[in-house]
Amino acid sequence: FWSTGGTADDEDTFKILIATDIHLGYLEKDAIRGNDTFTTFDEILKCAKEKQVDFILLGGDLFHENKPSRRCLYSCISLLRKYCMGDTPILFDVLSDQAVNFSTSKFPWVNYQDENINISIPVFSVHGNHDDPTGADGLCALDILSSAGLINHFGRSQSVERIEISPVLLQKGKTKLALYGIGSIPDERLYRMFVNNQVTMLRPKEDQDLWFNLFTIHQNRSKHGATNYIPEQFLDDFLNLVVWGHEHECLIEPRRNEQQLFYVTQPGSSVATSLSPGEAAKKHIGLLRIKGRKMNMEKIPLNTVRQFFIQDLVLAEHPDLFSPDMPKVNQKVEAFCQEKVEAMLEEAERERIGCPLTPEKPLIRLRVDYSGGFEAFNATRFSQRFVEQVANPKDVIHFIRQKEYKAKVEDNVDFGQLMSQSTTEGLRVEDLVKEYFKTAEKTMQLSLLTEQGMGKAVQEFVDKEEKDAIEELIRYQLEKTQRHLQQRGVMTEEEIDQEIRSFRETKKGTAEEEDEVQEAFKRAKAHRLERDDLPDDLDLSDGSDFTMDIDEDSTPAPPPRGRGRGSRGGRGRGQTTARRGRGGFLCKI
Repeated sequence: FWSTGGTADDEDTFKILIATDIHLGYLEKDAIRGNDTFTTFDEILKCAKEKQVDFILLGGDLFHENKPSRRCLYSCISLLRKYCMGDTPILFDVLSDQAVNFSTSKFPWVNYQDENINISIPVFSVHGNHDDPTGADGLCALDILSSAGLINHFGRSQSVERIEISPVLLQKGKTKLALYGIGSIPDERLYRMFVNNQVTMLRPKEDQDLWFNLFTIHQNRSKHGATNYIPEQFLDDFLNLVVWGHEHECLIEPRRNEQQLFYVTQPGSSVATSLSPGEAAKKHIGLLRIKGRKMNMEKIPLNTVRQFFIQDLVLAEHPDLFSPDMPKVNQKVEAFCQEKVEAMLEEAERERIGCPLTPEKPLIRLRVDYSGGFEAFNATRFSQRFVEQVANPKDVIHFIRQKEYKAKVEDNVDFGQLMSQSTTEGLRVEDLVKEYFKTAEKTMQLSLLTEQGMGKAVQEFVDKEEKDAIEELIRYQLEKTQRHLQQRGVMTEEEIDQEIRSFRETKKGTAEEEDEVQEAFKRAKAHRLERDDLPDDLDLSDGSDFTMDIDEDSTPAPPPRGRGRGSRGGRGRGQTTARRGRGGFLCKI
């Protein structure tokens, strides 16, 4: 299905701008890099308008923070209004039941069919792990944009037991497109659901072979643990193209999965959120053309992205220049590092010639492995030499000591040092927690909690500032263990210890372990909302499942058929009339 040749833009060709992981608001308070994400988002939307695309498809993490600042929301809304609203005709139809596609919305239809607003470029987006739904109402920042009529948030899953992915069915001329999507879900849970056949992708009942099947997912693609990723082989083989969000390295050229026979494109992020090698690749977005069952992906480089150069330096590999017992070796190493940084700055300057949109100061990172008896010099003082030349003057150089570090972990784990040495290299907090308890002495092992549960609680605390996550997990697990001991009727201290260990081990790696973590998080969120003085009639009782059922009486009536866009003369909106309520159009496979 992959065509290397160009596809003519005609009435049968979908033109879709594809981007993922824009991370609006990342470092927005930084004096140098504060506007980077907004500037690049402006470039992405401007490109969509110039290319006259049919719609924009975002693969999650539009926002960097789960609770974006007012400035961040204001900038996002302003840019969407600037580029995506207008009278340009929408030339494709929606054939599926939109009440199913957008079931969690108060306005369950695509925004361009709303008679109260003019949309020229629809935006379809799934949520990511940074801007995922939270709180008692299960809302996220995308829901605010959706309610305002600026984007179409799809791919929401309300059940933790079974997922049915119902596609948004689109047609332009003779081309039929089935747009599937699933917002970010904890990888371990989604992995388990795939293994247990709890994920179902629905397909049109008729003419299944005529549809182009496009799937958007926001999960770990690279393996971070036994179940902490989603193998491509889990996805259905009827798919034609998978847009993979969450991974920041730009691998936008579609690559064929030889087992499932579909293609995968990984657009990557549009901003470097960590100084790691994967972020150093040139950033692109994609212009996807689909005609019938054929596709073509055009790579479009982003010109407003700040340059990022990274190099590794292993001191032990340069015995001709310095050795640990050499007089004044630190000064020589420091001078050599300075030469490396200056060389990267010169390369950045050469590449920036003729690119006026590229920010002046690049990101520079030199990773120095000083294993083998060398000593680290003052990194802060070294970085200050380039304060006028780089965008990251506080962390130009990063020291690693691989061999000694591994040995130290085996002897005595210093969790604080583990955090400080590893977070900049892209490791996740929950992985660090697991590593800590994996290498710690027996006297330091957990008694009530599992390593996975504690890791997720720490991750919730760090990523979403859920301050009660760890405390609630401990309290909830303590209550449950006490009830278990009472039911078992154990009396002696030895029997209690044995029963606690047995009770803990039986839950590891099971659905019960995941359920306990989620219940603790619900309690923590409820406590936070109570502190925020929410209205008294909000039900925050412990143990209750948060529901997203829409009250039929409060749901605005959908625009009547034949009205709205199609009834406004001269705007070419005749083809945009909604086709809703087509029950039985989809079937399970």
